[in-house]
Amino acid sequence: MSQSVKDLNLPVVAVEDLTGYPSILGGRVKTLHPKVFGGILNRRSLAGDQEQISQYEIPEIDLVIVDLYPFEETVKAGGTDVEIIEKIDIGGISLIRAAAKNFNDVVIIASKDDYGTLLNELQAQDGATNLAQRKSYAKKAFHTSSHYDTAIFNYFNTEEPLNVFKQSVKDAQTLRYGENPHQQGTFYGNLDEMFTKLNGKELSYNNLVDVDAAVSLIDEFTEPTFAILKHTNACGLASRATVLEAWKDALACDPVSAFGGVLITNQEVDLATAQEINNLFFEVLIAPSYQPEAVELFKAKKNRVILQRNEVELSKKQFKTLLNGVIEQDKDLSIEAADEMTVVTEKAPSEASVKDLIFANKIVKHTKSNTIVFVKDNVLIASGVGQTSRVDALKQAVVKAEAFGFSLKDAVMASDAFFPFPDCVELAAEAGIIAVLQPGGSIKDQDSINMANEKGIAMVTTGVRHFKH
Repeated sequence: MSQSVKDLNLPVVAVEDLTGYPSILGGRVKTLHPKVFGGILNRRSLAGDQEQISQYEIPEIDLVIVDLYPFEETVKAGGTDVEIIEKIDIGGISLIRAAAKNFNDVVIIASKDDYGTLLNELQAQDGATNLAQRKSYAKKAFHTSSHYDTAIFNYFNTEEPLNVFKQSVKDAQTLRYGENPHQQGTFYGNLDEMFTKLNGKELSYNNLVDVDAAVSLIDEFTEPTFAILKHTNACGLASRATVLEAWKDALACDPVSAFGGVLITNQEVDLATAQEINNLFFEVLIAPSYQPEAVELFKAKKNRVILQRNEVELSKKQFKTLLNGVIEQDKDLSIEAADEMTVVTEKAPSEASVKDLIFANKIVKHTKSNTIVFVKDNVLIASGVGQTSRVDALKQAVVKAEAFGFSLKDAVMASDAFFPFPDCVELAAEAGIIAVLQPGGSIKDQDSINMANEKGIAMVTTGVRHFKH
């Protein structure tokens, strides 16, 4: 910085010349000196302070500009522990806090984003600032310092963590409104890092909630897959050899609910697929990439949101406000493979049924409880969602399958939690289900197992419940 100022032919006094001490300990100690902090913290209106700075020949400092060491950037880049520790700024943070504390007399600029604003104010006000402006800069400075310290704390608080909750997000986007028009809403985070928006209006609060659910769901699948979500629940999902086939089969599941939904795929959207999708009114489409011709087609409707997903590491934690506090938990990142299923019936599921059970379990995990999911040949046939009883969820799923002309013969069923009674198994078998997945754990598990044996269908347990509220 000093060299840049020198290049402007402005007088510069090096810190070492002011303090009479060189930078020591590899640069760890440079500005921590009374001649620096005294010049910042002295109160111009207090006679005692003025006497002391005169006595000790401390120059008054009216403007402090700090660019902190890039701690978060170094962590994100995968720096070593030594590299990261050396990016913990000591002098810079101290300068920020000192200048912000004495905002009555001192301007503190702790972000490059404020350089232009300050320059405009100084040019418009004959080189001066007013108290309100200095207090505003102080507020921003304390935000910078608290965010910096939170990042450092969270870096250290990974092994044997202290039982405290600290989060700080610098980026914010004011939403049109919250869940409903009478509620205010804000997104904290950098959406531009997560997505490249190729078309459409700003995402709403509800869009963001659905997009989050869509991303979590699609990440369960590696083969070409398309999912359609409404109010965070999948109303269509299929895995196929091509993205076009996946789209057609996903839409067929429930074309009524798909209207106005959020669509997501893990494959590039080509023109042929885009032409099919274009026949449906939807809110948001997410894909890792698009053919240019597909994007041009979608742009014909200016409000339709087209997002290209970028590679971003997502948090493995989730939290929300609750009552007078916050609850936090690990994300549900478990999904049970075939070797983690225990056959509990006389009949074992076929290899094809096991694949469908895994597929169904992935959907169950991302569907509101109580839920029942029917799957056949890697396609969601129907689901019962968010019901207050499991048997009601089952009945809802049966009705939906019938409404859209799906046969449940040779389909499989997954449940997010155990069956408290054998009625679900009985009704499912009578509808055509041939294999059932559930976590087990009920004191009445045997009743459901006996019913499965009586009906001649297979049942597996996983030992892992997937409630979602």
